[in-house]
Amino acid sequence: MTIKIGQRLPAGNLTECNEFDPENGCPTNPQPQDVTELTKGKKIVIFGVPGAYTPLCSAQHLPGYVELAEQLKSKGADDIWCLAVNDAFVMASWGKDNNATGKVRMMADGSAEYTKALGLDRDLTAGGMGIRCFRFGMIVDDGVVTYLGVEGSGEFGVSKAETLLEKL
Repeated sequence: MTIKIGQRLPAGNLTECNEFDPENGCPTNPQPQDVTELTKGKKIVIFGVPGAYTPLCSAQHLPGYVELAEQLKSKGADDIWCLAVNDAFVMASWGKDNNATGKVRMMADGSAEYTKALGLDRDLTAGGMGIRCFRFGMIVDDGVVTYLGVEGSGEFGVSKAETLLEKL
């Protein structure tokens, strides 16, 4: 069942990696992040993507949030998260490559457990990608969903940064 506006986010963990090896630049030391604790008393903008380094995600989705991060925060967002069914190392590298550090938190859901708990999982096995996340945009206020826009295949409107900026 897909999460709906007015519902509380399910308990669970995502993984974040913010450290990089100074010699080879590889991400290190991934850390679990408790969603309930991180959203308590805060307004969080969360956007989900089918995968790091995929064309639309890399060309428009993540860059839009990086570009508008300050505006989103000035309109009340305490934090901005990018969620994908990728491992924390991939998410950290993708964030670094897109200058997301300090603007967008790159939250990994490597086994799709949290994505499934949200009901936002989709099976892209036929295309060689396995279980992934629907493209979505969400605003969460103190753990409760106040906006949710889920995209259909090939769509990009209700989840983009400009849309969530309007919804804040």
